[in-house]
Amino acid sequence: MSHPLSPYPDACAIPGTPLANAREGIDACVHCGFCLPACPTYLTLEDENDSPRGRIVLMKSIVEGTLAVDDADVRTHIDQCLGCRACETACPSGVPYGHLLEATRATLTDVKPNPPIARLILFVFARRGLTRLAMLGGRIARGTRLSWLLSRLPGRLGFSMAMLESTRSPLKRRKYEATGDGSRGSTALLTGCVMEGLYSDTNRATERTLTVNGYRMVTTPGQRCCGALHAHAGDDDTARALARANVAAFEKSGADYVVANAAGCGAMMKEYGQLLADDPAWHERAVAVSGRVRDVSELLAEAGPRPGAELSMTVTYDAPCHLLHAQRVAAPPLAVLAAVPGLARVPLEGSEHCCGSAGIYNLIEPDVSDRVLAPKLANISATSASLVATGNPGCLMQIGAGLRQARMKARVVHPVDLLDASYAAMKDRENA
Repeated sequence: MSHPLSPYPDACAIPGTPLANAREGIDACVHCGFCLPACPTYLTLEDENDSPRGRIVLMKSIVEGTLAVDDADVRTHIDQCLGCRACETACPSGVPYGHLLEATRATLTDVKPNPPIARLILFVFARRGLTRLAMLGGRIARGTRLSWLLSRLPGRLGFSMAMLESTRSPLKRRKYEATGDGSRGSTALLTGCVMEGLYSDTNRATERTLTVNGYRMVTTPGQRCCGALHAHAGDDDTARALARANVAAFEKSGADYVVANAAGCGAMMKEYGQLLADDPAWHERAVAVSGRVRDVSELLAEAGPRPGAELSMTVTYDAPCHLLHAQRVAAPPLAVLAAVPGLARVPLEGSEHCCGSAGIYNLIEPDVSDRVLAPKLANISATSASLVATGNPGCLMQIGAGLRQARMKARVVHPVDLLDASYAAMKDRENA
């Protein structure tokens, strides 16, 4: 039976599909247009079909049968969506656009699979051994400076290598022994695929800063990729399998909190309950684990965080889409930066707008990704900041690569790395 105010007839052209099951969310859109100025692809491409409300019209048409599921133009406009969810923040009607997008992609990919490069990436990230091998290859290329050499090439290969090169920290690493009383509870870290593979120092910094601020870290064997890339690409079956593995692993950890330092991963884990809503054996377990998930900035801000020693640097903050728009976490990262004395913070115009990374989007839709990134780089240049802080590996690599290829001096860093460097400097002074 349809919703009493629904424009859809009881008949559905695609019954039983994820998109058909999401009709209530489609009904919530009143086509007011508040989403238009928030949408990076609409602003870039200037096509109503590449706006949130335009794509919802396409979704509605597929459900009603006025457009075919295999319509090539529909697939193009859906594929060109970044999935940044800025429209959700702007929407006065509470349209769950991110979930509608995932349901649409899951429906469309049943008819026409994702491009080969997307399928390869999803295949690798669903398998721990292959993921570790891929990350090892990345570290070897970075360590031998092959990534630096190849980053000077034009085209996507050069940009991809610039992304890898940007995973080098601009900060001088000074390890220290972190101590704390553990009074704020136990915390299990989602180590992540790219974070542990290419940003392991940031993972260790996360553990140290949480320890200093009163959290007790516990290990969590058996954890897997969070499944965000798969869910965003319409591979629901793999996303659910990965979610079940993580629910089981973090249940077993017994931790009070599950902490993520990657915005996309944290957003995915917070939505495990919805992802597994139709799985009676796992739904309640998923909801319980999701309820314990926090971004690292949330836990640090709740604790203060404790101030460190002075760092004389100028930084601007770019908000990751899946932290700001999906998780609705805005103030905590700024609180982390504020705990670093001497750190000069410069506002970034358009910080709330997507950088064009969006998981594997920059590899699948490179032209649109570059066009979305361009105004971000211009705004960063206007700040004259030496560092750009952001809390997601995709954003770190996308912005970092753009800065390098534009020959800009600014470099990217995770906010936690700055707080950790401040604590390391404080330890140095104590031991002097």
